[in-house]
Amino acid sequence: MIKDIWVETDLSSNYDKNNTNSDVIVEFQNGKKYIATFFTYNNLIELINKNKLTGECLNGKYFWASSMIFVDEISKINLTMIIEKLIDNLEFYDVFKEICD
Repeated sequence: MIKDIWVETDLSSNYDKNNTNSDVIVEFQNGKKYIATFFTYNNLIELINKNKLTGECLNGKYFWASSMIFVDEISKINLTMIIEKLIDNLEFYDVFKEICD
């Protein structure tokens, strides 16, 4: 069913898997691709604190991202396990949005 999982942070060798965010694209055997953005819990806290300092998002009063999901760490193994669970629970399409070419 899944052909490939592309993780944006895989392009960089210098990232903290416990404090980062990354776009993730899932490609299925039928050629359809879906995207979501994964944030670690620690990264959310860091972004809120940054926004309080910079004034963004009403000084950190809110935070949003399209197709957002929070995880404990961003690693290929962890994300694959989560994506497979989302598919099994019929929740994948609630989180991921189709990429239209």
